Amino acid sequence: MRAHYFLSVFFIILFSCTNFHSIENKIVGIQPYENFSEKMTDSIVQVIHSIYNLKVVVLPTQKLPKQAFVNQKSPRYRADSLIQFQRIKQSDTINYILGLTHQDISTTKRDGNGNIKKPLYKYEDWGVMGLAYCPGTSGIVSTFRLQHKNSKVHMLRVKKIAIHELGHNLGLPHCQNKKCVMTDAVESIATIDNAELALCSDCKRKITN
Repeated sequence: MRAHYFLSVFFIILFSCTNFHSIENKIVGIQPYENFSEKMTDSIVQVIHSIYNLKVVVLPTQKLPKQAFVNQKSPRYRADSLIQFQRIKQSDTINYILGLTHQDISTTKRDGNGNIKKPLYKYEDWGVMGLAYCPGTSGIVSTFRLQHKNSKVHMLRVKKIAIHELGHNLGLPHCQNKKCVMTDAVESIATIDNAELALCSDCKRKITN
């Protein structure tokens, strides 16, 4: 599969998912940013360990890098810049790093040919809920667009995105199974709610073989 963008309202990944990493004995570093909820962090640690059986460590909280801040349509942080920041700071003892923020994040949404989707004013600085390289070592999750009056629904959405983005880092592409947590959201929050907090059998097979 040639390199291209998988595009959705929040599940946007960079490059093609062609290589599946052996995840045995791998370590995930959780990077909370600026007042991110400790309770939410702990829940994400638990669900990552439960679904991927990976060792997870929580890194010291950091401030969001100023160089990632933009105010083109609204105050946001560029998700791709945060990913790059994390990769530079990533310790040799950490295989994957997943950033967590309550702030809004964005990226540039492109079509299959790599061109910015039209209208430009909408997609040049496109708000997202998560971004991760596929395969890769770094991803970012934002809770900003996942709000719900029911705190349990809100937390469930955050867990799903964390598992989804880490799945991309591990080499998992979008899944055709609409119940799989790796399904493409196709610009709809309802897709998130419809998916289960679990990998389908095909996706499980890809990361265990």
